[in-house]
Amino acid sequence: RDSDHRAWTPVSCTVTRQNATVQGLTEGKAYFFRIAAENIIGMGPFTETTKEIVIRDPITVPDRPEDLEVKAVTKNSVTLTWNPPKYNGGSDITMYVLESRLIGKEKFHKVTKEKMLDRKYTIEGLKEGDTYEYRVSACNIVGQGKPSFCTKPITCKDEIAPPSLDLDFRDKLIVRVGEAFSLSGRYSGKPAPKVTWLKDDTVVKEDDRTKIKTTPTTLCLGILKSVRGDSGKYCVNVENSTGSRKGFCQVNVVDRPSPPVGPVIFDEVHKDHMVVSWKPPLDDGGSEITNYIIEKKDAHKDLWMPVTSATVKTTCKIPKLLEGREYQIRIYAENLYGISDPLISDEMKAKDRFRVPDAPEQPIIKDVTKDSAVVVWNKPYDGGKPITNYIVEKKETMATRWVRVTRDPIFPSTQFKVPDLLEGCQYEFRVSAENEIGIGDPSPPSKPIFARDPIAKPSPPVNPEAVDKTKNSVDLSWQPPRHDGNSKIIGYLVEYQKVGDEEWKKANLTADSCPETKYKVIGLTEGLTYKFRVRAVNAAGESEPSYVPDPVEVKDRLEPPELILDANMAREQHVKAGDTLKLSAVIKGVPFPKVSWKKEDHEVSPKADIEVTGVGSKLEIRNTVHEDGGIYSLTVENPAGSKTVSVKVVVLDKPGPPRNLQISDVRSDSCYLTWKEPEDDGGSVITNYVVERKDVASAQWLAISSSSKKRSHMAKYLIEGTQYLFRVAAENQFGRGPYVETLKPIKAIDPLHPPGPPKNLHHVDVDKTEVSLVWNRPDRDGGAEITGYLVEYQEDGADEWTKFQTVPMLDCVVTGL
Repeated sequence: RDSDHRAWTPVSCTVTRQNATVQGLTEGKAYFFRIAAENIIGMGPFTETTKEIVIRDPITVPDRPEDLEVKAVTKNSVTLTWNPPKYNGGSDITMYVLESRLIGKEKFHKVTKEKMLDRKYTIEGLKEGDTYEYRVSACNIVGQGKPSFCTKPITCKDEIAPPSLDLDFRDKLIVRVGEAFSLSGRYSGKPAPKVTWLKDDTVVKEDDRTKIKTTPTTLCLGILKSVRGDSGKYCVNVENSTGSRKGFCQVNVVDRPSPPVGPVIFDEVHKDHMVVSWKPPLDDGGSEITNYIIEKKDAHKDLWMPVTSATVKTTCKIPKLLEGREYQIRIYAENLYGISDPLISDEMKAKDRFRVPDAPEQPIIKDVTKDSAVVVWNKPYDGGKPITNYIVEKKETMATRWVRVTRDPIFPSTQFKVPDLLEGCQYEFRVSAENEIGIGDPSPPSKPIFARDPIAKPSPPVNPEAVDKTKNSVDLSWQPPRHDGNSKIIGYLVEYQKVGDEEWKKANLTADSCPETKYKVIGLTEGLTYKFRVRAVNAAGESEPSYVPDPVEVKDRLEPPELILDANMAREQHVKAGDTLKLSAVIKGVPFPKVSWKKEDHEVSPKADIEVTGVGSKLEIRNTVHEDGGIYSLTVENPAGSKTVSVKVVVLDKPGPPRNLQISDVRSDSCYLTWKEPEDDGGSVITNYVVERKDVASAQWLAISSSSKKRSHMAKYLIEGTQYLFRVAAENQFGRGPYVETLKPIKAIDPLHPPGPPKNLHHVDVDKTEVSLVWNRPDRDGGAEITGYLVEYQEDGADEWTKFQTVPMLDCVVTGL
């Protein structure tokens, strides 16, 4: 029956199976069904469906979801999205099941635990570096459908992409005051970049006029009702861990300029015109000042009259003025965007107000010398215009004509050194000032002066000190005075005073007896203590005294010897053979020490020149040879002590001859030479050996080796039977030394050995007193021709053999038996 009706409609009269197909139903309608069993007795009771059944196509599980994609990957999360299945199985999707599989494992594991209908999911809590595959299945009331195709293996790591920036604005932007402007663009990067706006390197913050909007892909900075202060260099910085990108825009908010900067300066004021100047506006409105508008007004009238509107300079001449009237000046600045507020000057009367400078006061003369003098004056009133020059004049006192001392300008200094004066002449000087109006009156003449050098007493001598003393004298030394009083120092006066006395005694009566800066005071008493002082004297008189700082006790002074070595007394001194050896040192000590030179504790060579002076000693040996090398010592000695220094002298020369030349292993074509290094290497390393040979029949030596560093050599390519002599020399950086030569020649032959025994010795005839013997040649002759055979005999039972004779042939008759 239809669920909306109560009446039942039969579907089939007889059905023998336990199922039946009901046809003719309407899709979408709900029905109840009932069934009863029937036999020959009759029909049993009906069994009815408990719920209504809606007629529709059969329901299956959904198809697999589509387009499973990875949207984002970090080191511990993965974000996935997908589309629904093409067919939902005839029933609405109730949830999605997302599964993952760790690469290397076989099974997929469910990722989502709650019921999920969103088609985007982020899996978190993953382990960095692990690699996974993902799949997703759709579920309806029937069940879970097939899973989607798996994603590619995904490794958990932060995706990195440097920021990119695409701006909608140019490098420069001009905006009128009051207008709004915005700077926008797009950006990207992984991880998501941080966006920062800056203006002139200062971070921009939002306020009532400044708005910042940032989305994951777009950025925008907007400013409402712009003012001049919004001008500047704007920068957007997009930055993540991989880097940063910057975009710049120079924004210029333009307006009319501010007023020119005052006050208005009246540079020139005349009876019929003025020249005024001013400073440019502090703010040009963001646009260059195109011109200034200047107007004038009589102070007693209200009408402003134009002067000019075309000047770009900050100065202007105001013409057509009436003498004695007071005027005001009004100045506007103009740019492309308007005219500023005005700058108005104070009132100024049109009249002449400039004149030549006044006359300076009477000049003062100082620093007079025989050919120059310095003139000094005070600046006079400049007449309303700056002084540009001073004119200095001179004249001799008895003359009437004034002469300029220089044609060069004198300014701004108010003093001048006048040169080229004549010594002994009397001069007067005067000064005039000059401005752009003209030259003013001259000053009154100065007081007359004579051109000559001033003379004064000298300053005291500098740093007097006692430099030496004996039992009855003291040597003093000092430096000249810093100032000689413009007069030559004639000499010095030296005075002394015994400690405890008041009287100073003169060591020299006149200054010219001590013209130098040293003096020996004599006639003193041994053991007493004295004070000393020195005065400098010139033509003007004596200077103040300069005192030796400490009293000096008169006695002989003892100082132990001291040696100050020259560079040639270093620890080791090298000198080439034939050059000159010089050793020297400065010697100090009181009394002067006794000097002695030694060579290895013996007297030095007679060829050495030794010089001893009051300050040092020098040893010199010309044309040095190798034997001059050794340890040289210098000893100085006085009653206060002694001191010795030594220096090793190495005379650099060619090496000596090699030693112990031996020849061995002689063959018919070669022999082996050995030797030892020279006893003397000449003070330099042996660089190589030169080996030569000579046929005894020839006078010429032939080199067979010239670069060998070894102390042996195999002489090859000898001619068999020829006799040879050999010699060897050593070389260093200073040359080749003498040769060592073999004492006797060697013959190029193979070595000789005794011959082998004769073979097949037997007798061929015997008599009562003699025996005839024969034999064959031995197998080897020992390397040389056999010269004979020694025949011996032995009596039977005896121990010794008796020599018979040596025969050249292979037979012999032994007689006397």
